[in-house]
Formats: sequence, structure tokens, C-alpha cells
Amino acid sequence: MDIQIVGDDQYGRDAYAKLFDEIMSDLNKAVLIDRVRLTLRPDVPLFLFSIVLKAAPGPKTVGDVSTVRTDVGGVHVTITEERYAPDILEMLFSRYGRQNVVQQTRFDLDVKGASEPDVASLVVSSGEEDRREIMGALWRTMPEGIKNRKTLMTGNVITVVATEELLTAEMIDEGRKEHVAMGGSADV
Repeated sequence: MDIQIVGDDQYGRDAYAKLFDEIMSDLNKAVLIDRVRLTLRPDVPLFLFSIVLKAAPGPKTVGDVSTVRTDVGGVHVTITEERYAPDILEMLFSRYGRQNVVQQTRFDLDVKGASEPDVASLVVSSGEEDRREIMGALWRTMPEGIKNRKTLMTGNVITVVATEELLTAEMIDEGRKEHVAMGGSADV
């Protein structure tokens, strides 16, 4: 994740780079982010937080986050993205019955009577929860007292324009320019 901080205060830039990186890493969101540009102008006050995701969050299936293969009497699933393990297990229990899902290890499951295409196509995440979690993480990195925010989202670019004061048209325009500079659409 490439982090660029814009602002006059060297200490503030360094602190925000570290804070942003730690929060995103703690929430396991750093792996989803390609580039970040944080503009810190506390004198205005105006804060622009713009991120480019590696890909726009979309639905994830069991096949996207696991290795699924046909096995004797059913399907074997090896979960490769740990964060989806509880949802996959719950979904398989619900769909095939607890008695037909055998958990060999934390990430290895056997599903009796299932077919590989059916299990692989089960949707475990809509992608919206990733967006919400990233937005929550962005808000956590903002200074205390931020009351007004405008979020611009297109494709894989998210930009938040934030201030403690009234959010003016000029501030939103500045955020829109930043959004476009990061690769987002101008018509947000």
C-alpha cells in the first residue's frame, strides 16, 4: 500500500501515515488498498482522504476465497481467506445440514452430497461489507471533532471530504478534484 500524505506539518504527516497504516492493517483492509492520499489542512480545517482499492469490492463466492474440489461422496473445501471461514461454515451448515459438513481442521471441510459447482458458486460476501468496513476505518483515522463529511465513490476509488466547519462547495470541489486525480469519476 502506497501512502502519500500532503500537509505542512511534518510531524502530523508522519503520525497520520503510521495511524492510517496501523488501522488498515489491524482491520485486515491494507491488503485491499493500492494507493492512499491524505490531505491534511487543519488551518482551514479540511481533510481529504482518498484511497484506491486494488479492485472494486464485489460479491465473493466460496470459490473465490477457497479451493473447492470434488472428493469421494461430495466436495472438499480448503478455505484460503480466513476472514470468510465463519460465513462459509454457517452457509454450508444451513444449505447441506450440519450432519453433512465435516470440519477436518479450521480451514478444511468435507461436504457430503454436494457438487463442486454448487458449493463454489455460493455467495459469502456482497462486497458492501468491505466498503462499509473501509469507510469505518477511514473515519477512525480522521481527527476528533469532524462533524461534516461528504463521501465520493466510483469504482475502486473512495474519497472523503471532511471538516469541523460547514462543508462548502469549494471544499467539495477540491475533494472532487482529488477524487479524479486518484482515478475516480468526476460525476459523483
